[in-house]
Amino acid sequence: MNEQSVIQTRGLTRYFGAKPAVHDLNLEVPRGSVFAFLGRNGSGKTTTIRMLLGLLEPTRGQGSILGYDIRTLPPEARARIGYLTEEHQLYGWMSVKECGGFQSQFYPRWNEKIFRGVIGHFSLKPAARVKDLSRGERAGLCLGLTLAPEPELLILDDPAMGLDPVAHRSLIESMIYLTRRSDRTIFFSSHQLADVERVADYVAILDRSVLRVCCSLETFRNSVQQVRLRFPGVPPPVQNIPGLLQAFRAEGELRLTCVHYGAATEQALRALAPAQMEMVPLSLEDAFISYLGERGEKSFILSETEAQP
Repeated sequence: MNEQSVIQTRGLTRYFGAKPAVHDLNLEVPRGSVFAFLGRNGSGKTTTIRMLLGLLEPTRGQGSILGYDIRTLPPEARARIGYLTEEHQLYGWMSVKECGGFQSQFYPRWNEKIFRGVIGHFSLKPAARVKDLSRGERAGLCLGLTLAPEPELLILDDPAMGLDPVAHRSLIESMIYLTRRSDRTIFFSSHQLADVERVADYVAILDRSVLRVCCSLETFRNSVQQVRLRFPGVPPPVQNIPGLLQAFRAEGELRLTCVHYGAATEQALRALAPAQMEMVPLSLEDAFISYLGERGEKSFILSETEAQP
């Protein structure tokens, strides 16, 4: 185990029947980082998280979390981990205050001040019943229950899913506040890529159960570039462009997205003899979709519609 890695896996694999949910995953999460775990639905993110927490047995491979084997996590290790999912499962008959009192019995480091601060941030009344809370309020209560034990490692499995904008903003503000603690590691999956851009240091991307990317956020953003080529007439065919992910064709224009853009890619693009060539800024969302989307040349949907008789 690398002492600088809070989470580490080697060849971690899980099959459901004949189908691999996670295949040969090699992952390292640095201590004190905010690590985003991304991928489309069904790519294996939740399965990975459940294996890391010892809730699901791997088919093969190894993993450690906080220095402990994931197959035999002891109670003292679990007490150092906070885990929040999108389901926000709670006992509906309990009040907000009763939820805190019940949860505190299992954690010797329970910090009541943190719990009250979080539920206050979400405007939750201690006497309110869980069954009467909105989805956003339930998320705020779950966040308070997760943070009050002051976990060393916080694992969030798409906790903002389905929240309204106000509750979503409150959740992200809480995450940003947590990043001020250099001794705390946050490992989270999310479909909200704008959130990832705001808080993440590192990013890993699963694609069809296989890890395709694992690097700093800045490295990933810099590795995917988009170039706009303009032509006086019909753009030429796009062939043999190194690192080409996608190409969109419009009237007098080609827009190409490439990975590992370098001298060879630029030389191939200039060989197309464009009248103008310029780099186009890409957001993380644009880079992510281009990387995981269908490869090859496409046309804009409206162009296809207008071309129909």
